[in-house]
Amino acid sequence: MKFILDTHTLIWFFSGNPNLSNTVREIIEDTNNQKLISLASVWEMAIKQSKGKLTLSLPIETYITQKVSLEDFALLFIQLNHLGAISSLPFYHNDPFDRLLITQAVVENIPILSRDVAFDAYRVKRIWD
Repeated sequence: MKFILDTHTLIWFFSGNPNLSNTVREIIEDTNNQKLISLASVWEMAIKQSKGKLTLSLPIETYITQKVSLEDFALLFIQLNHLGAISSLPFYHNDPFDRLLITQAVVENIPILSRDVAFDAYRVKRIWD
């Protein structure tokens, strides 16, 4: 099964953060599942890194490239149909990165691994606990 990781889920999994739910950890560690990293999350991480709000051991491009190749993750590219769907997405959630993740999850019909309950206002399957 395919899953999109929210940005905090991705960061917490790779850093071993105990805030990551056991359910989500098991889904990510299951080699039968396809784990997708949206380029929206990579973009968000790059911005956080440039503001000093995120410290990575490597430049963002190298970090993500290694995670994709070594950890069995795939990149989810931002498509025009994802961007087109944002225009009709209600503003229950105002964060632009989360709005793009929500849209990708809806358009691609893929559950998202996130603790953000604001996602529940949309037609997206959110998994956390």
